[in-house]
Amino acid sequence: MRVLLIKTSSLGDVIHTLPALTDAVRAIPGIRFDWVVEEGFAEIPAWHPAVAEVIPVAIRRWRKHPWKTFRNGEWRRFKQRLGATRYDLVIDAQCLLKSAWLTRYASGPVAGLDAASAREPLASRFYDRRYRVAKGQHALERVRQLFAQALDYSLPQGIADYGLDRNRLADPGAPPYLLFLHGTTWPSKHWPEPYWRALLERMDELGWAVRLPWGSDAERARAERLADGLEHVSVLPRLNLAGIAKVIAGARACVAVDTGLGHLAAALDVPTISLYGPTRPDLVGAYGRSQVHLCAEGPDAGKGDREKPCFDSLRPERVALELEALLLSEPVC
Repeated sequence: MRVLLIKTSSLGDVIHTLPALTDAVRAIPGIRFDWVVEEGFAEIPAWHPAVAEVIPVAIRRWRKHPWKTFRNGEWRRFKQRLGATRYDLVIDAQCLLKSAWLTRYASGPVAGLDAASAREPLASRFYDRRYRVAKGQHALERVRQLFAQALDYSLPQGIADYGLDRNRLADPGAPPYLLFLHGTTWPSKHWPEPYWRALLERMDELGWAVRLPWGSDAERARAERLADGLEHVSVLPRLNLAGIAKVIAGARACVAVDTGLGHLAAALDVPTISLYGPTRPDLVGAYGRSQVHLCAEGPDAGKGDREKPCFDSLRPERVALELEALLLSEPVC
């Protein structure tokens, strides 16, 4: 059975789709997936053994330069690629208008959420088969339920399996280290810089090596400020997604704000403390074993405000205690 999967972005959403593929492979021997995904995340689907082909799409870039995209033939070649294979089923796992529109160019019956279940109800009009999945659940579980209905198998019980091999990515000879994922998108998701510094000072006193990644000039500057004068804290060079995945896979534990890399740590089964301010971990939190969610408190916490800070109550002393407890509970690899 050959299935086309459309889940283009974001990083966390792409990662949340992986367990559904694992479920499907165990229920339907021989099933294979082609996956349409944003070009910046194209490495991730290829890590799952059920994915036969990754089909990059560049909706974000094409929107900025539509005329150039039309003239250079990128859009035409993408449409031709989607229509070249006859699929047994096309699953839109994103269920937004942008992803539903892409299904028009695929060959095969299209499945997705019904109007009551999709984030953008109009997207359901593009589907031949519509399925109801209750809202108010974790996003990862909702995708698993969509796949189970669309492919007609019973949803497995127990914790989801991302299907990734951490040992294949990690460097077995590397000395133990912690990874602090301090970069994120919304201003309100940022844990205060003085809190990060206090946590780093505590880990430095305990002799833990801590690595700080970055993905922009602003993040690099923050990482350099945080590491300044601390013996065991180092700022990593700029890494691509595959490079940061290797660093995450080799970490003894991570501390992360609400960011896609935190979800990648969970997918690789790395013990992680995740810090939540404006967002709710029960709906979009890092999912997996040894995942600790620490939430800010107060009237603005969990409200989804992109700008308003709400992290004052989540002090570094609490995070340090939770991290030390997590490290004590985890066996040395």
